[in-house]
Order: sequence, then structure tokens, then C-alpha cells
Amino acid sequence: MLRSPVQSRRGRSWLRGLTSSLVLALVAAPGLAAPAAAVDEPDAPPAQARIVGGTNATTEQYPWAVTLLNGEGKQFCGGALVAQDKVVTAAHCVAETRSGKVTTRAPATLRVVAGRTDLRTGDGHDVGVSRVWIHPDYVSFTQGEDIGVLTLSEPLPYRTLPVVERDGQSHYRAGTEARVMGWGRTSENGASASVLQEVVVPLVTDADCAGAYTQFTAPQMVCAGYPEGGRDACAGDSGGPLVVGGRLVGLVSFGDGCARAGKPGVYTRVLTYRDALLAQLGR
Repeated sequence: MLRSPVQSRRGRSWLRGLTSSLVLALVAAPGLAAPAAAVDEPDAPPAQARIVGGTNATTEQYPWAVTLLNGEGKQFCGGALVAQDKVVTAAHCVAETRSGKVTTRAPATLRVVAGRTDLRTGDGHDVGVSRVWIHPDYVSFTQGEDIGVLTLSEPLPYRTLPVVERDGQSHYRAGTEARVMGWGRTSENGASASVLQEVVVPLVTDADCAGAYTQFTAPQMVCAGYPEGGRDACAGDSGGPLVVGGRLVGLVSFGDGCARAGKPGVYTRVLTYRDALLAQLGR
């Protein structure tokens, strides 16, 4: 299978409506699960992400870990419950670009599932979305501002994930162990996980990330991964939380394949967008 240099880590089903040239331009691992609706983004390929080299986890451990379903009821992205009725995710999961204009997906085409460790069950809560917000400067995941907020149609009875503190720069120190979770693919060309997965990856320096990706920009992004690869997020994990010290510090955004040597995962640096995010939470 041909692989493109950079892909978002959203799910794959939405690829059906794309042209072959755009498919070859995809940023994240080929095995990601993307939303079902086709996205016309000629200037920026969609990103992919999933958990590779991880272990089973539960929503009892991480009650704020949620998954996004498209209009066909298929999982395509992740997110984090940061208030009882608010989920933060990647902008590229819920944005559409048509004729050069970025808009949000219709809320009616999205659902959020929480409290469901195994997606093959009916556990937990499946709720609708009443409003979709993406950062006003978002253009594509490779240009930063890859953050969005979903307002749920009803509050969820689960513990929420605190957002990184205003003075939380220390959470981004290179070598710090971060935890990422999701239901995406478990290998670059493999199937998506039915059970929630988690993996621990170290944060890397901005210089090392810039050496791996020409698209990397600081302070909009942060990278995490091992030099030898082997552990990473992958397709279907986009928008999922990167956690340090029990706080949300990043969102799965894009990468070159999944868990490749010398290609750490790229995450939205939540601290940079903290004020904009909290404004959406009414704080």
C-alpha cells in the first residue's frame, strides 16, 4: 500500500468520497478510521491516528474518554469529557472544507459515546450533539489550531478531565511520560480496537519534532513517541486525549504512518488554546 508523508489520525470510512490524489496525500497512518462524510480539503490532507503497542484500558479508569460516531453509527474519532456537557476533540474531526471555506459538521451527524469500554456492547451513554465549535483560525491540522468543542444534547454522569493549568508549561518537558488512549487501529494497516486502548509515550523536544515534520509549528503542537517507534496513536484516535499528571495537555492530531521509527505522533498543544477552550466551557 502506498503511504503518504503525513496523515491525520481520524477514521477511514470518509475516504470513500475522496479522489485518489487526496487519498495519497493523507497525513496519518493508512489504518485510521475517519468520519463517513467526505471532506473536500484539497490543500491539506486529512490526518490519522490510532493506539499501537498499547494495552487494554477501561472507561472506569478513564471515565472522561469518549468516542465519536458518525451518521452511520461508526467510530471515527476520540475526545475527552471536560465538562458534563462538553467534549474537546480535534478540529479536523468535526470540520469540513468545501470550496476553500472551513465549516463545522452538522451536529445531527455526530454522536458521542461515553462509559463504553467495549464498543460492541450497549454500555454507557450514547448522546447527541447540539453545537459544534472549532477554533476560528483552523484551516487544516498541519497548520495548527486543531481543536474543537462539542456541546452535548444532555449532560453525562461521568468524571471530567481537568484542562492543563495556565502555568502548566512544565507538563511539556521533553522526556515526560504522557498517556494517550483511544479505539483506533492497533497497527498501521490493521483493524480498529473494539476495547479502549492506552499507551505511554514520552514527550520529545520541539527541535526533534521539527526535524521529523516540516509541518511542525510551536507552540501550536507538541510531539510524543519513542525514537525506535513501536508505540503511538493511530487511525481512529484523532481528537483523543494526551494526559500528563491527570490533566489534558494534548489532542491526537497527525503523524507519518503509525509508530514508525523517527516519526513521533503530533498533538495539539492544549495549553496554547487554554483560554479559547475555557471560553467555550463558560469559565
